[in-house]
Amino acid sequence: MNDAGRKAIVKAARRAFARQPYAAVTLRGIAADAGVSASLIVKHFGGKDQLFDVVADFSDAGELLLAAPNESLGRHAVLTLVRWRRENESDLLVRVVFAAGGGDERAMMRDRFRDQVVQAFADRLDGDDKELRADLIVAHLLGLGALLAVRKDGPAASADPELIADLYGPALQILITENGR
Repeated sequence: MNDAGRKAIVKAARRAFARQPYAAVTLRGIAADAGVSASLIVKHFGGKDQLFDVVADFSDAGELLLAAPNESLGRHAVLTLVRWRRENESDLLVRVVFAAGGGDERAMMRDRFRDQVVQAFADRLDGDDKELRADLIVAHLLGLGALLAVRKDGPAASADPELIADLYGPALQILITENGR
């Protein structure tokens, strides 16, 4: 399967799991949305449980966002988020917002997000209130991701990613700096 087919399946699965309870999601429905056969999904991902595991995995997002030294981490995280959105027409983090409801699968997604993104930021920080600062950093990134998802024709959607990083990154950098002060 080519990369475009894989991306289409994952994107369709994210939509399906975000909009419906786990029990209501079917591989046939995901396949129809992705423009592939259900058997192709099974061949490359396994069953619905394995596909959900892919959707609920935030480890790549955490690695990408944290791939810079702390001295430039705020700007890097913003730039990475904006560029990812534009290059992939999806967001690294916003899908966790759809996990706010009940159900074991949504709890699992929230737990993975907390472990793979929020805790990864906290582990990089020094000083007091690391967990609080990590929560606030991720909240900033979620807010920016939501803005880009909702205002697809707004000023941030067309602004130079470097400018967005220059304007928004310092707010994150303050939280990254020891003691957030």
